[in-house]
Amino acid sequence: MKMITRWGLLALVLACAACVQKPAPGSSRTADPLNDIARQYVMLSLEIGTHENGYIDAYYGPADWKKQAEADPRDLAALALAVDTLDAQLAAIDVSGREIMVQRRAKFLRAQLNAARTRLRMLRGEKLSFRQESLGLFGATPDIQPLASYDPVLAEIEALLPGSGTLAERVDAFQDRFVIPSDRLKPVFDRAIAECRARTAAHIPLPQGESFRMEFVTGKPWSGYNYYQGNLASLIQINTDLPIRITRAVDLGCHEGYPGHHALNYLLEQRLMRARGWMEYSVYPLYSPQSLIAEGSANYGIDLAFPGDEKLAFEMRELYPLAGLSTADAARLAQLQKALAGLRGARFTIAQMYLDGQIDRAKAIALTQKYQLMSEARARQSIGFTDTYRSYVINYGLGQDMVQAHVEAAGADATARWAAMERVISEPTLPVDLTVD
Repeated sequence: MKMITRWGLLALVLACAACVQKPAPGSSRTADPLNDIARQYVMLSLEIGTHENGYIDAYYGPADWKKQAEADPRDLAALALAVDTLDAQLAAIDVSGREIMVQRRAKFLRAQLNAARTRLRMLRGEKLSFRQESLGLFGATPDIQPLASYDPVLAEIEALLPGSGTLAERVDAFQDRFVIPSDRLKPVFDRAIAECRARTAAHIPLPQGESFRMEFVTGKPWSGYNYYQGNLASLIQINTDLPIRITRAVDLGCHEGYPGHHALNYLLEQRLMRARGWMEYSVYPLYSPQSLIAEGSANYGIDLAFPGDEKLAFEMRELYPLAGLSTADAARLAQLQKALAGLRGARFTIAQMYLDGQIDRAKAIALTQKYQLMSEARARQSIGFTDTYRSYVINYGLGQDMVQAHVEAAGADATARWAAMERVISEPTLPVDLTVD
């Protein structure tokens, strides 16, 4: 009874605050019942975040909301009930006669609440299958193919890099010829990100004041991470636990920066949270459909910004000299990278087998070496990521495929594709939206 009274009082205080909040010019924010749902969703997300470090990837809403949410968090069972209650309230709001963007907003909120429901089930100890988990958290799941189906890709790469030793050893040794010296990492990454930014800005206007800072770090399960800070700013961290190869500079520059995570986040903040007052975009729960859109668009953004052979041409012209590397085998490295992309689905298969208990960790590492063509150290890092983030791995390959198909359906014209990409990363977008014309 005490719990009900306390949170009932909090809801009353927030409702009263909403009544006196001054709306932005030309808006009717306080009259829209979705705004109250959004406020409760933000508070609920922050409260769930007290039970799991890393659940909240970014928050840049009112500081007092965060303080209130974290002051006396409910237990997991009470939070699960709160999610169901809020979802029922949202379902009762009729948006069928409103603009499409508002309808998409309501659908987005329901999907986010379903992800919260799924994560709470997991936090309470329920064991979900890989498929149940990925569908519940991210709104999509890949078609799992047997590992043997990737053998033809291995044969293609075998022909590209013949020689002694295992194929994984040959691939790893060849790529290690293109490691950026540690004292040249910053100039190489600075130039790569600047080019990613310029190519994005040519198609999607940059808001005044957007910015990022970059750090090199160690001891992380990922190769790069964008910590969005709010106010159009990001912290981009690059992990140097393992040597960084020249091909990663543009990849990480686009993925973590432009038109990837940094661009997506500042567009959502600028156009949805600030312009429309949609406060649900002030919080980003990592385990939600937002992540499939974020990771998929960030990965596809590399090919969008550097179509065809433009990435190789830029690397040879600008990055190889900065890194002090020879361009003699640059074209063969690019060919290898293209072939390796044909193996990305194997990562899903290995993750599914591992997380569903069909193989142990040692087997997962061995299969990653074979079917991702990695050294043991890189395979351990890859499985370490799966240990930490579980089915999150689908968001990279599956997300990329879904965003690519959606964007390229706009036509072959670069302007049309960039316009489609801009809509994906600046509007309420769910995985299901990528499959609808």
